Amino acid sequence: MLYYLLYPLHNLIPGLNVFRYITFRAIGATLTAFLILLYVAPPFIRFLQRLQIGQVVRNDGPESHFSKRGVPTMGGVLILLAITLSTLLWVELNNLYVWILLGVTLWYGGIGAYDDYRKIKKNNSDGLSGRGKILLQVLGAAIAGAALFTVPDFDSHLSIPFLKNVRPDLGAWYSVFALLVVVGASHAVNLTDGLDGLASGPTVISASVYLLFSYLAGHAGLASYLQIPYVHGAGEVAVFCGAMVGASLGFLWYNCFPAQVFMGDVGSLSLGAALGTVAIIIKQEMLLAIVGGIFVMETLSVIIQVGYFKMSGGKRVFLMAPFHHHFEKKGWQEPKVVVRFWIISIVLGLIAMATLKLR
Repeated sequence: MLYYLLYPLHNLIPGLNVFRYITFRAIGATLTAFLILLYVAPPFIRFLQRLQIGQVVRNDGPESHFSKRGVPTMGGVLILLAITLSTLLWVELNNLYVWILLGVTLWYGGIGAYDDYRKIKKNNSDGLSGRGKILLQVLGAAIAGAALFTVPDFDSHLSIPFLKNVRPDLGAWYSVFALLVVVGASHAVNLTDGLDGLASGPTVISASVYLLFSYLAGHAGLASYLQIPYVHGAGEVAVFCGAMVGASLGFLWYNCFPAQVFMGDVGSLSLGAALGTVAIIIKQEMLLAIVGGIFVMETLSVIIQVGYFKMSGGKRVFLMAPFHHHFEKKGWQEPKVVVRFWIISIVLGLIAMATLKLR
């Protein structure tokens, strides 16, 4: 919106020429989302407290989590608000990719909000049924995938990190693959959101890395030089990623230990879906397994735990899954688990960026 309001005036006010640059608008979106969340969060948290919209903790979870009962949840609404407003302010509004991203983010946020509402209403951990949640997630991802296939010359090839000449073409099957990426990423972030700041931190890092890759993918010269797929219009995705970084960073201000608010499914499902959709748009789908390695690790820990439990007749690989609970059971304090997972996420983000040259 600001681009259309201010950039046309650059002939009268030369300084407004900066609005033509994606880098400037991405930074603007990041700071705007951050400030929106810092400003809106305190009254919103008080609002949640008045309505007694508090966290529901499972009885079979770690004992240290019982004290989290009643802490305001559904803070992901703040994240959605900051991302949406900031994106609309700083992006070029005629970009289809941005509208797809906003649509997916808000759709998954709606699913999460309904799930959170049912949990709070029933005062237990049983929200929306697993089948119902999956069906709604698949529907949203399928609509987004169909919209992407309307883009002229949409690329159905996969990009493999570290291998510049290996780009298998999935053809029509790419739509199925894209659906799995979006739904899988959404669930992965949701599983990770179990400790104060644990999902927020890696989201900041993952979105930052994808901000860089989005900018490069939308720049024909740099994409050619770095031998990554060029995606016309993908530069505006960097502005969306900036808004996601700022919103997540602002939320982390209130979500770090001890948390004043939790994001709930409304936040975790939408952030995961947004990351997955960004990865699909800029043709860096497989990179998500690296930059979002924490999310992958958490998901695999649940799959391994459940699978081995069924195969072995009741035995466990981890003391508790998802993986972060395993370390809690081993006696690690919550902040220690969270910060070390952040460190791992930073290292994985650096490895992801190294794929730009190690090809």
